[in-house]
Amino acid sequence: MRVVLISSNTESINMVTMPLGLSLVAEATRRAGHDVLFLDLLGEENAAEAVRGALSKHRPDVVGVSVRNIDDQEMSGPRLLLQQVRPVIEACRASCRAPVVLGGAGYSIFPDEVLSFLGADFGVVGDGEVAFPALLGRMEKGEDPSGIPGLHGVGKPSGDAARAEFSADLDALPPAGPDLGSGIDPQAPDLWVPVQSRRGCPNDCSYCSTFLVQGRKIRTRSPRLVAEAIDRMARAGFRRFYIVDNSFNIPESHGLELCGRLKELGRDIRWRCILYPHDVGEDLVRSMSEAGCAEVALGFESGCLSILRRMNKRFTPDEVREISRLLASHGIRRIGFLLLGGPGETRESVEESLAFARSLDLDMLRITVGIRIYPGTPLAGTAVDEGLIDPREGLLIPKFYLAPGLDPWIRERVKPGMSVKPPGGRG
Repeated sequence: MRVVLISSNTESINMVTMPLGLSLVAEATRRAGHDVLFLDLLGEENAAEAVRGALSKHRPDVVGVSVRNIDDQEMSGPRLLLQQVRPVIEACRASCRAPVVLGGAGYSIFPDEVLSFLGADFGVVGDGEVAFPALLGRMEKGEDPSGIPGLHGVGKPSGDAARAEFSADLDALPPAGPDLGSGIDPQAPDLWVPVQSRRGCPNDCSYCSTFLVQGRKIRTRSPRLVAEAIDRMARAGFRRFYIVDNSFNIPESHGLELCGRLKELGRDIRWRCILYPHDVGEDLVRSMSEAGCAEVALGFESGCLSILRRMNKRFTPDEVREISRLLASHGIRRIGFLLLGGPGETRESVEESLAFARSLDLDMLRITVGIRIYPGTPLAGTAVDEGLIDPREGLLIPKFYLAPGLDPWIRERVKPGMSVKPPGGRG
């Protein structure tokens, strides 16, 4: 079948965002025998015009549209980024009669709501490399696609079959193909090439939606294959990589082996990752540094132990402090994150967190005030129990949790979304 795959994201927040997920789906679709045209709208001045041109050129039997973000997660004046996808769908409808299939991280959190909001025909949640080719196979044969795990259809109630199905063996799925990085200047200053070595997160933080997108069970890709993918991009001129795993250090053995593989490449590359600040030993930090790790996102979220427990965090402020010290001693930049205003937060706990963050002498500190409420999370249950949201209302239109008694004080004390380099931090 002839397929056009469209990355609908047009936002660059903090860095250029390359469509890793859709490029993986594109490669799986090609290997299933289909003819694929890939379109990334990030650099397009007129998204609708670019879509019309691609559809006119390729004359697809099916159009796939990736939805990365629902909103910008800003409590003060949130933007519904989903609105930017509507013209893309409208351009598809106006240009061809091919069915439109949605996917992507944002879509997987609100599958039926987004399907209805955008007016597409189908949507796939979970690992798109499996569900999307399966859907194309059914369509090609003229068969009913109902029952494909992870498939949602417009106007059809979601049942057990529509639940996401996650592949146990990531090595069985193809790596990103030539679509990732195509037409992008490898020397662009804000560019970090995304790389994924594992999926799934067992941490169950009270506010997090990752389980809806990737599941709770950790699934890893062979460090050898990950290093080979990075080597291919390095040969093409790319030098900076972002390992986008939710927690690079879980399990630590996987992180250690990947560091060893990256060091063996002997390439002049730099990379960044995300650490869950619990059980991070010096062996791992040293290995990361020797393998080219330049920067770590340290999402400790709070410096107050009682708040961390309310968030279902498994670490303590003392652990964060020691891990931060280890990273600094090995020359790895540290970006810290505070997420203020959750259940149990008080003025005193806010001040405690701010003081704690300052004491770490981080290279950068990013602060968010108010927590986006996602369906199926403990935070959503708390918001219902406290009468902040109606259990019958959807959460597609952004709703935020801010503990009583903090507003408006916290808006003066901390500017939402602020990015701060503390005095004495390294630039």
